[in-house]
Amino acid sequence: MRHTISVLVENKFGVLARIATLFAARGFNIDSLAVGETEDPAISRMTIMVKGDESILEQVTKQLNKLVDVIKVNDFSEVDYVERGLALVKINITKSNRAEIMQMVGIFRTRIIDISQDSIIVEVTGDEEKIEAFIRMVMPYGIKEVCRTGEVALARGGR
Repeated sequence: MRHTISVLVENKFGVLARIATLFAARGFNIDSLAVGETEDPAISRMTIMVKGDESILEQVTKQLNKLVDVIKVNDFSEVDYVERGLALVKINITKSNRAEIMQMVGIFRTRIIDISQDSIIVEVTGDEEKIEAFIRMVMPYGIKEVCRTGEVALARGGR
C-alpha cells in the first residue's frame, strides 16, 4: 500500500539529508519526495510517498517524530486530501502526427510549454494516474525526455 506523509520541518541546512538517511538506514524506499517552503519561510513542507504496510508507516512516523528539526508529521491515510504532481514530457513530433498530439493535449487538459520542428514539450499536472496515462498515450509517438516532480499533498478542509 502507498502512503502519503506530510512533514513540516525547520527550513535549515541538512534537514533533507537527515530525513533521507533515516529512510535509508531502515531500508525504507521513498517513492516520491517534494520539498518546498510553506507560507512561513522558516518552515518547509516535505511530501513523502512510501510503500508498505501499516507497521512500516507506523515506524516511519515514529522515527520522523524523533528528529529534532521535525515540527509535525501528518499521515494522510485516513483523511481526505488532494495531491498533484507535475511532469514535463518532450515528445517527437512530425507534420503527420502533430494534430493527433495536439488533440491529446486537449483531452488531458495539459499545456504546451515549447514547440519546435521535431519536438513538443508538454506540461502535465495531476495525480499520478493522470500523468502515467498521458505518458502511455504519447509513448507510441516517441518520448525524448521526461522530467517529473514528486507529488505534493494537502488535507482537504480545516485540518
